[in-house]
Amino acid sequence: MFRIVTTGILAALFFSSTFVLNRAMSLDGGHWVWTASLRYAWMLVLLALWLLCTGRRALGMQALRLYLRHWVFWTVAGSVGFGVFYALVSFSASYAPGWVMAATWQMTILATPIVLLGFGRRVSFRALMLTLLVFAGVLCINAEQASNTPLGDVLLGALPVLGAAFAYPFGNQLVWEAREAASGQRDAEGSLPLLRRFIPALDDAAMQDAICRVLLLTLGSIPLWVILLAVFAPSLPSEGQVVRTLLVAVFSGVAATSLFLSARHMARTPAELAAADCTQSMEVVFSLVGEVVLLDGVLPHALGWAGIALTLLGLILYLKVQNS
Repeated sequence: MFRIVTTGILAALFFSSTFVLNRAMSLDGGHWVWTASLRYAWMLVLLALWLLCTGRRALGMQALRLYLRHWVFWTVAGSVGFGVFYALVSFSASYAPGWVMAATWQMTILATPIVLLGFGRRVSFRALMLTLLVFAGVLCINAEQASNTPLGDVLLGALPVLGAAFAYPFGNQLVWEAREAASGQRDAEGSLPLLRRFIPALDDAAMQDAICRVLLLTLGSIPLWVILLAVFAPSLPSEGQVVRTLLVAVFSGVAATSLFLSARHMARTPAELAAADCTQSMEVVFSLVGEVVLLDGVLPHALGWAGIALTLLGLILYLKVQNS
C-alpha cells in the first residue's frame, strides 16, 4: 500500500501542472479545444519517441496491433477516460482558478467508489462515507469562489470538472477490468453482465507496460479530438499555447499518467484501487502553490482553507480505514 500511495502522490505533483498551465493558457486567450487536443497530439509523439529511444519499438508495435484488434473498446475507453475528462477540464479553465479546479477534481475520490460499484466491485461502506469529507471540502472551496465570482461562472468552472471526475476513473477502470479479466479475476467478482460482454480479456505484454497503456488510451481518444475540432473550428493556436501544451503533455500526460496508472495497476483489490485514486487530492496543494508562485494567484480565505483541510483530512482518514 505504501508504494501505491507514494507513487500516486508523485503523480499528483505532475498532474497539478495541468491546472496551472491550462489556467495560464486561458488567461492568454487560448481556445480550450486546442488546449485539450494539442496535449494528446504531443503525447502521441512523445510516447512513440520514448518507445523508440528505449529500444521497445517491438512492444509499441504490439500495442498498435492490440489497438487495431479491439479498436471499439479502446475508442470508448480513450474517448471517455482521456477525451471527455480532459475536454471538460480544459473548458473549466476559462471560468475558474487552477486550484479551485484541482479541489473540485477531488470529487473523483467520491466518483471512484461509485464507478467501482457500477462495475460490480465491492467497496467499503466506511471508506465511502469518508469521501463525504472531500465533498464537503469541495463545497466550501466553491462557496468561497462564488462569493467573488458570478454564479454562472462558478457553475461553468465546477460542473464540467465534476463530469470529468467520473469520466477519468470510468475509462481507467475499463482498462483495469480488461487486464484482470485475462487473469480470471472477473469470474469471482467483477463487471456487471452488460459490461462483461463489452470488455475483452486482454492478455498481452503491452497491457503490462504503463507507457503502452497510456499510448492505447491516447490512440482511443483521437476520434473525439477530431470531432471537437470540426465542431468548434477554433482559430489557430498561438506559439505560447503550443509550447504550454507540450509542457502539459510531458509533465501531466506522460509522466503523471504513467505514474498514476502504475499505482493503479499495482493494486490487486478495490480498496487499493480507491487508495491510489485518493492520493490525487494532493493536487490541490500543488496547484495552489503553483498558481500563487507562477500566476500571482490569490491565496484562499478562511472558507477556502477549511475546504482544503477537509479534502486532505478525507485522504488521511481514507487511507487509515483502508489499512485497518
